[in-house]
Amino acid sequence: MSSGSETPKAGLRVVRESAPFRGRQGHLYRPAISAEAVGSAALHMQLLEIPPGERAHAHKHESHETAIYVLSGVSGCFWGEQLEHHAIAGAGEFVYIAADVPHLPYNRSRTEPVTAVIARTDPNEQESVVLLPDLEHGVDWSKADE
Repeated sequence: MSSGSETPKAGLRVVRESAPFRGRQGHLYRPAISAEAVGSAALHMQLLEIPPGERAHAHKHESHETAIYVLSGVSGCFWGEQLEHHAIAGAGEFVYIAADVPHLPYNRSRTEPVTAVIARTDPNEQESVVLLPDLEHGVDWSKADE
């Protein structure tokens, strides 16, 4: 592998940790594999952190599937056409979100962050994100305590 001082060659890239950014949906991301970072044509992968007590904005990924592996913490997620469903995922669990499914993830803890690896079929970091603010007022937050 490269020591990091060489110019990357086509075909393989080692991506070092980079500065986090806040995505349109409100999450804190550390970009890794994407069209922007490495020229990926069909895959996007990054590290997500949801700080204690934070939540995202309701959104969907237009025409793109998402796979998530939770490294640490416990996340809740409202999902469905009206965010009527609720799921919980913790460290060591995988989550699949089908293309075009509205969702609103949040961190269930007030003290511990959630850290997860996210992979998406959209190679661009934010291109397929569609915010759905009209869905947020109808969220039944009492489900978050279940």
